[in-house]
Amino acid sequence: MKPRLHCARLALFLCGCAAFLNLYATQSILQTFAAQFQVSAKAAGWSITVTTLAVAITAPFVSRLTGRFEQRTVISVAALLLAVPALMTAYANSFVEVLVWRFVEGMLIPVVFATSVAYIGDRWSGATVTEVTSLYVAGTVLGGFAGRFVTGVMTDYVGWREAFELLAVLSLMVGGFIQFLLPVSRARTQRVRTSSSSVFRKPLLAAYAVGFCVLFSQVAAFTYAGLYLGLPPFNLGPAALGTLYAVFLLALIVIPIAGRLSKARPHAQLLSVAALLGVVGSVLTLLPFLWSIVLGLALSSTGVFLAQAAANAFTTASAGDNKAGAVGVYLTCYYLGGSCGAIVPGLLWERWGWVGCVVLIITFQLLTLLIAQTGWKPLKPELIPTP
Repeated sequence: MKPRLHCARLALFLCGCAAFLNLYATQSILQTFAAQFQVSAKAAGWSITVTTLAVAITAPFVSRLTGRFEQRTVISVAALLLAVPALMTAYANSFVEVLVWRFVEGMLIPVVFATSVAYIGDRWSGATVTEVTSLYVAGTVLGGFAGRFVTGVMTDYVGWREAFELLAVLSLMVGGFIQFLLPVSRARTQRVRTSSSSVFRKPLLAAYAVGFCVLFSQVAAFTYAGLYLGLPPFNLGPAALGTLYAVFLLALIVIPIAGRLSKARPHAQLLSVAALLGVVGSVLTLLPFLWSIVLGLALSSTGVFLAQAAANAFTTASAGDNKAGAVGVYLTCYYLGGSCGAIVPGLLWERWGWVGCVVLIITFQLLTLLIAQTGWKPLKPELIPTP
């Protein structure tokens, strides 16, 4: 029984990798896209925005479209299919084609994401949901880093088209491992049809707001930090910018530990710690030294992933029988935040540069902290499982 349990957790870690491997893959090569397709760096940012918009549009419908199918099959097939738009991006002849295939990529990603989170909620209960969700989020950390790192390094030394060919191969490998390792989901009992209003109760609205703020901060920070560090006096190229995302790897250590430590604590405590880490990290990036910017981005990104783990666990714990519906709405708000995070700071970037972007990012991080203190009610003592 224990080996199967470990296989399930490893598979869910890989589900996180699959969901995020391609999502932000263009973030380290925006300048390359701008030069290749003769568009501005700001316009090149749409290669991220269209993907997150597609995720936001598709997410609410995932449970309806896939609910009748077995969850492991849904997750592994979607993970394998992610290789197709990645490969087609490699052969795109115009920036419009890139955007089309990046949009298709975004339509497949929430199938992996939403079904994985629903799988966790159906298979585990109580405080274990937080622990397993943290492991899944740790997988998204590795996937997010790997996608950016592969495209950055491959673009610098081989070419951006070859980078997307490699991403396609990696997507096939990860999808195959998920199919092999993830146990078949338990048969879901027939549940009473719930009103759609059940996913818009006050605690869940607070979780959706957190999701919007969290990804807004993350995308804004790393999109415009990449542009900032590509300018004098730093002048970092694609490979260096791809390596910069290694700061995500700190979260691989922190998040599973935090998931275990927070099993018997209110989700709001983990979210408060995450928000404070984000604020401290953002302030550090204002210092004019590369080491302080890297350290600040490391702290900020760790805070983002901690907040994501807390929000995912809080959503599944608060959604009752309508977990898939609540996760879908959460994902829509989450990726709408990411879409806005790629565009809105550009208005400040043109006038106030990186400083203006950081002020906006900190505003959203403080808003997350405010929600944690006021909107997230801890579970009643009798509902908190003992560790």
